[in-house]
Amino acid sequence: MTQRTILLTGCSSGIGYAAAHGLRDRGWQVYAACRSELDCARLRDEGFDSPRIDYADADSIISALADVLEHTGGTLDAVFNNGAHATPGAVEDLPTEALREIFETNFFGWHTLTRAIIPVMRAQGHGRIVQCSSVLGLVAQPWRGAYNATKFALEGLTDTLRLEMRGTGVLPILIEPGPITSKIRTNSIPHFERWIDWENSARASEYETVLAKRLYNDNGPDKFELPPAAVVKKLIHAVEAPRPRARYYVTTPTYLAGTLRRILPTRLLDRVLSR
Repeated sequence: MTQRTILLTGCSSGIGYAAAHGLRDRGWQVYAACRSELDCARLRDEGFDSPRIDYADADSIISALADVLEHTGGTLDAVFNNGAHATPGAVEDLPTEALREIFETNFFGWHTLTRAIIPVMRAQGHGRIVQCSSVLGLVAQPWRGAYNATKFALEGLTDTLRLEMRGTGVLPILIEPGPITSKIRTNSIPHFERWIDWENSARASEYETVLAKRLYNDNGPDKFELPPAAVVKKLIHAVEAPRPRARYYVTTPTYLAGTLRRILPTRLLDRVLSR
């Protein structure tokens, strides 16, 4: 039997790192991409093929995919779009350039890779394009407008792609985690400090009492937080099941948010999400 192949992004830590190990353990040929060459080198030391993909650098995406396809003989069974970052802050304090920056990494780069792999999967008659979305692609939360926006955009684009790919054998799939153990909070601090002039904001006192405490204080795991393995379990089903689901919820908050979005009027849902 031919070994199944998958390209994963954002594999330096968290979900991507766990996915690389989990799928390799199940016999997949894993191409575990990272943004930093140092992280790629670390993964190569662990025995992975690790191309460098920086979602903000389209050339790196096309070059890495070309290298992967050269190794596989021009085929690829699955892609897992995963690398992303957050830029915390109130929408009124979010410069448009900050929004452009996060969309490059969290959305446009994903689209570049997705478009590049579709002709390959269409030609071979099958393929799974798995997108790591978020509970924040289902419902919004305060202070996370930039991240919310990228995930809402990803949900809409993937839902459209799923309709357009019917009958091709190419299956776009969404995974929607809630709180998962990762470095996303810590990694968001430089983006916050670069873009948000919170001291001159009309919400300065709220930044000090609410957002700063969450960003800079390690208060331990969030309520209902699960390890990355919880996402990997759903990813395995998405790429191995004969009839995968269109979307996979991960963590209690995602199931709750999905239900509340369906049954509550907007004003009442806003009241719940604002707490």
